[in-house]
Amino acid sequence: MNMTHYMELLAVNQPWNLIIFMAIPVILAETLAITELYLLFTRKFDGAVYYLNRFAGIAVGIYFIGIIYYIVTNAIIPITKAGEWRTMIDVIAVFTYVIAGLPLIWIALQELGFVNKALDQMGRLKIHAICVALFLVFGHIAMIAGMADPSILGYKGADTHQMGGLKDYEHCDPAMHQQMMGDHQKMINGSASSSPMPMGKQSHKH
Repeated sequence: MNMTHYMELLAVNQPWNLIIFMAIPVILAETLAITELYLLFTRKFDGAVYYLNRFAGIAVGIYFIGIIYYIVTNAIIPITKAGEWRTMIDVIAVFTYVIAGLPLIWIALQELGFVNKALDQMGRLKIHAICVALFLVFGHIAMIAGMADPSILGYKGADTHQMGGLKDYEHCDPAMHQQMMGDHQKMINGSASSSPMPMGKQSHKH
């Protein structure tokens, strides 16, 4: 099965890439979403949950700035220049992952006081909720597309059948294989008839 660059990124350098690009951002975003719901229902804008919400919002936004920078410079630009996108599935997976981080960056900017300064507490909380919803939508699109096989849309990867270093594997035609087996059998029969070996006096060695 062929992989998108999204899935390939998570699969290599285990478990670090999985932790860096999936576990940490998802844990922070889910923490933000759960505390967001709590604040919307209780309206308690003080205490541990409120400060945890602020911390998660700032941390995940700053974290995604680093992730987006890394992906753009080390994946999107080089892959685009080389023309190595693995069909539209690959493009959707990578770009929606990057887009999913933008609403979280907006939350961080809001919590740091760079944007939405005129909004009251409830207005800021609504922006939080909208941004979290956008993250969940684009994040799940990225995961679904990322797990799809790009060969569905016609992508053919190089050496898709290689396993364990068998890079030069070639398909053998059945007729040619049968002929080779026949020639091999003739060689064995000819050798046996020209060099008879007395039974019982010659031991078989492996």
